[in-house]
Amino acid sequence: MPPQSDDKRQAAREVVDILHEISTLLNTNLDRTELSLCVSLIENGVNPDALATVIQDLRKEAPVTSGAPRNESPE
Repeated sequence: MPPQSDDKRQAAREVVDILHEISTLLNTNLDRTELSLCVSLIENGVNPDALATVIQDLRKEAPVTSGAPRNESPE
């Protein structure tokens, strides 16, 4: 592989690492893979606000299958 490709991959990893740190501070509960997918979707034209809404809706609809806390506001 050309060195330039390795540089791009390293830069992408660094960006995802930074985004993951921000995500952790904001308690989004998104892992690195999920963040990478979100970035790819946004880069390909998906509206970020719409994506956030879909993620929130999916979390509300998903059954709780693990002990991981869910970000739900009390009713």
